[in-house]
Amino acid sequence: MHLSKIIFWCEDDSRLKFRHFQPKNVLKGRRAETMRVIKRNGSEVDFDIQKIITAITKANDASVRRELTGEQIREAAEYIRYKCEKMNRAVSVEEIQDMVENQIMATGAFEVAKGYVKYRYIRSLIRKSNTTDDRILSLIECNNEEVLQENSNKDPIVNSVQRDYMAGEVSKDITRRLLLPKEIVDADQEGILHFHDADYYAQHMHNCDLVNLEDMLQNGTVISETLIEKPHSFSTACNIATQIIAQVASNQYGGQSISLAHLAPFIQISREKIHKEVLEEAQMFGVQQDPETIRQVVEKRLHKEIEKGVQTIQYQVITLMTTNGQAPFLTVFMYLNEAKNEQEKKDLALIIEEMLRQRYQGVKNEAGVWITPAFPKLIYVLEEDNVREGTPYFELTKLAAKCTARRMVPDYISEKKMKELKEGNCFPVMGCRSALAPWKDENGNYKFYGRFNQGVVTINLVDVALSSEGDMDRFWKIFDERLELCYRALMCRHNRLKGTLSDAAPILWQYGAISRLKKGEPIDKLLYGGYSSISLGYAGLCECVRYMTGKSHTDPVATPFALDVMKHMNEACTRWSEETNIAFSIYGSPIESTTYKFAKCLQRRFGIIEGVTDKGYITNSYHVNVREEIDAFSKLKFESQFQALSTGGAVSYVEVPDMQDNLQAVISVLQFIYDNIMYAELNSKSDYCQCCGYDGQISIVEDDGKLVWQCPKCGNRDQDKMNVARRTCGYIGTQFWNQGRTQEIRDRVMHL
Repeated sequence: MHLSKIIFWCEDDSRLKFRHFQPKNVLKGRRAETMRVIKRNGSEVDFDIQKIITAITKANDASVRRELTGEQIREAAEYIRYKCEKMNRAVSVEEIQDMVENQIMATGAFEVAKGYVKYRYIRSLIRKSNTTDDRILSLIECNNEEVLQENSNKDPIVNSVQRDYMAGEVSKDITRRLLLPKEIVDADQEGILHFHDADYYAQHMHNCDLVNLEDMLQNGTVISETLIEKPHSFSTACNIATQIIAQVASNQYGGQSISLAHLAPFIQISREKIHKEVLEEAQMFGVQQDPETIRQVVEKRLHKEIEKGVQTIQYQVITLMTTNGQAPFLTVFMYLNEAKNEQEKKDLALIIEEMLRQRYQGVKNEAGVWITPAFPKLIYVLEEDNVREGTPYFELTKLAAKCTARRMVPDYISEKKMKELKEGNCFPVMGCRSALAPWKDENGNYKFYGRFNQGVVTINLVDVALSSEGDMDRFWKIFDERLELCYRALMCRHNRLKGTLSDAAPILWQYGAISRLKKGEPIDKLLYGGYSSISLGYAGLCECVRYMTGKSHTDPVATPFALDVMKHMNEACTRWSEETNIAFSIYGSPIESTTYKFAKCLQRRFGIIEGVTDKGYITNSYHVNVREEIDAFSKLKFESQFQALSTGGAVSYVEVPDMQDNLQAVISVLQFIYDNIMYAELNSKSDYCQCCGYDGQISIVEDDGKLVWQCPKCGNRDQDKMNVARRTCGYIGTQFWNQGRTQEIRDRVMHL
């Protein structure tokens, strides 16, 4: 027999012994054919026990003594099927192969096991010679389940998205084989850390930024070798802004943020222009030029232009397709106190009001029904003059609350709390949450726009805890070792950007989005001194604390340990910053798909541990576990202490039901945010079934071990015939999610 013909499958759990298993009793009535197996190219196939039987049989026949009987082979295969069923998720080929190896060893058939291990090693070497072909082919055929559900805002069926994913597979292959140290590649594959956006690492690209839209609009810019001068109207400024957004998105891989305050000065320019036109028309028609009548006509036309300009931003951002096959990950910042004078503040309020009105309305889907769009993300700043009844702009906040109740945005930043934490400053996050540290230029002035983040590497805190086996001394020792590994990975990111010439992305480095460097000038000076940031992400604080203390981190007994973990990461970042003059900070990672990756790796390495690894996801950053019963105000207050320590950015949320008829409750939450936490959001529900017209919350149900979306009214399960919007990582997702994230969405309890 030749082992080259064998198809092997598996999981490592030496604590479970084969001799204790009674397969016939346990498996009675179970349907193994409904289980799914993830092949190495990412596609899924039905579980087939006969393949395991055949594999073990051929390995046995290839050994000299044929140590296993037919009954032993059958029982080993049955036990592997049982273990796969208990996992309640699709199992990878590698996991099944590990199980096969363990079961052969458990029977004492060491010669068979030796042959099996040798075969796996040979096949591994062959695969490493070309790691991309199968995955790329599976992308083209649209059967790569891993990629199909990787990003809830990218449709992998579309050619442009496939092209980006195909390029990404090549980039990841080059990155893993040639560009990154093996220890980092191995740690990423084991789920010890996550090296974010490896599909863009081969290029000299950064993560996210605050676009200096003010500089580009006021002083001009260049797009596709064409000079764009200062616009002469608000609508033109909005049009140019969308072109800038598209160009920026195509030259980086993370989110970007713009401020509406940078568009506000063009309201007055349009007002003066319209006023001149109205006077000319009145003179032409011989109409008496009553100043109040003229003013009313001017303001009416100005409002039409504001409506047109905002509509340009909303629809252009949604319909733009950047070079990475998706709409720009854009965040729009709405901060009244950012205006330079009182008139500009009133004009800014007009823009914000129109932005909220249009977002409340939504956009039409292909059936002509108004639905919730994913972008742009909106952030509304709660200030002293808009947060309470009787303040000048409270009506604007009421409109924001109404929009949030229906469309999940805007999110909210407390000016009061941010100023307490950021040296008296209030400014946007980059993308969905990445936050800069205060930085002053050579004149001592704070500067935030035109700054950026170099990249992220996330540490799996749950793995640190489990690797320590609950021993506190070992925990801190392993923690330090893992932090040093993350540091080396982050320095790889930094060094990859080092030496990049401004010519690589002129819109960013030469024409004002980030800077105005000369042609051929390296960007290196922007990587040091705190101008840009680099982020140590973290995930699973909740499960980490539960394993180490036996309690939720919300328990007063366990909270100090959770805070110590946060402080320890901050201390590491401070030390690295002092040693390198690079601005390290800790970042509450959104880990949209990584939450599933980490969970699978933990289950494979440590088995199922109640409250820790017993689900298909781990908890984002410092968040309270989605299944834990807690009210909205207690959750926000509790998480605020962790958010203050997450200096590189984080966002808290509360899960709420349909609040459209209870806006006062939404207002109460917003007022609580203003007084207690820097940055938070409300997760409402906004779905639509195209089959029956149901406008409510689409349900998640289980079917043969797989979670599927189903209309509660007509039972429709076709994802192409429903519109579902959920916030999963700061941004709203609309393209559905992997099984781990779907389980997390299903498990969420209401906080209000």
